[in-house]
Amino acid sequence: MDNDVFLGDVIQTRKPHPCGGDTWVVIRTGADIKIKCQGCGRIVMLDREVFFKRRKKLIQRAAAPEAEREE
Repeated sequence: MDNDVFLGDVIQTRKPHPCGGDTWVVIRTGADIKIKCQGCGRIVMLDREVFFKRRKKLIQRAAAPEAEREE
């Protein structure tokens, strides 16, 4: 699993949120990553390290501009 994360990515977490949902949308990236629950709309900010530990898998990759992707 790579450590790239882009705005709009949809991810699944290892444990479900108390609302029952386990899918989240990335709404901010940087030193911290802000995600929004697709079940209830709750917004959570996590350190990058914690985010990558809690992420189970990438469900849908957002279309990122070519300038952001340095492949």
